[in-house]
Amino acid sequence: MSREDNSSWLKTGPHYWDGDYACAEGAIAAGCRFLAGYPITPSTEVAERIAERFPLVGGTFIQMEDELASMAAILGAAWGGAKAMTVTSGPGFSLMQENIGLGVMTETPCVVVNVQRGGPSTGLPTLTGQQDMMQARWGSHGDYEIIALSPSSPQECFDLTVTAFNLSERYRVPVMFMMDECVGHMTEKVVVPHLSKIHVLQRRWYRGKKERYRPYVPGKDLVPPMVKAGDDFRFHITGLTHDERGYPVINAACQSICVTRLVDKIKQNADRITILDEDRVEGAEVVVVSYGISYRVATRAIALARDKGIRVGSLRLVTVWPFPERRIAELADKVKCLVMPEINLGQVYLEMERVACGRCRTKLVPHCGGWVHDPEDILAAIVEGAKP
Repeated sequence: MSREDNSSWLKTGPHYWDGDYACAEGAIAAGCRFLAGYPITPSTEVAERIAERFPLVGGTFIQMEDELASMAAILGAAWGGAKAMTVTSGPGFSLMQENIGLGVMTETPCVVVNVQRGGPSTGLPTLTGQQDMMQARWGSHGDYEIIALSPSSPQECFDLTVTAFNLSERYRVPVMFMMDECVGHMTEKVVVPHLSKIHVLQRRWYRGKKERYRPYVPGKDLVPPMVKAGDDFRFHITGLTHDERGYPVINAACQSICVTRLVDKIKQNADRITILDEDRVEGAEVVVVSYGISYRVATRAIALARDKGIRVGSLRLVTVWPFPERRIAELADKVKCLVMPEINLGQVYLEMERVACGRCRTKLVPHCGGWVHDPEDILAAIVEGAKP
């Protein structure tokens, strides 16, 4: 069923959903029609909702034997022409990394939802964490660039899942959707707009002669068009270093061409990809940089700091990867201190510290996971950062 055939499948209007359900509905609205996954807390509700809803929209849900197979299955489905997604958490995300690298090398559009919990190992299956953020960036081996989004509300779980699919199609790359347990299990009002108000980007298909098709000939934006497997095109898809035909070429010269483009297609479009949410940043002496549920907690600390007369702004990373280096560098030249609360012991913070490069102070407010920050801890960092 296409989006144009019948919009009755779209549950428009207000709902009270948790973030997991909202993510599932956002995927359906984005045109996702294939999900392969394996149950794991706290992400299982996404798959449960998809399993319930997919028969009504012509989608296919497969519970796989494990997370390795889940990631492989969505790559195959994407090359078959489907918009595809998998969903996992912690240990399952670790198991997916090799095939995420395959998705990067083969430039396969797909979405990987990670509802984060406390780790390492089995860790805290039912409690929150933001401890997979650096793994999302560097979890697979080799040099590459990735896109990762972090929602802070059930409404954003719907809206940004659509955005994640659009970005995956636009740049032919796996997109990481980095929820956390609190947002995944938080129930709030979610408004689903009319179909005409939801921007869904369709895949860029090759339109030339079949005999001239090369799967890795890039456009001006460094992104190649795709074809479907089974449509009588001759092409080769492999995780090996390859030429524009997709054929393996095992030498340094081809590696330089191949990998450089994989990196540049994201880096050179970073300003188009990056989504930031700023509040009272201009003129601030301290800026709190946050993402996900930590943003929700930081807003209380910021309000308390403003009551004390401190000029404090908020910069929320909706897009965490690619990291907004240019904006952080601009702020580092203007403020006394950048403060970052994370439900980990300092992962994205290290990127902020690197980019600030001593031009201002930086303060980490760490948390090992299991619950959110105490706003007073964030407030203390703000007060310290505002000192001369």
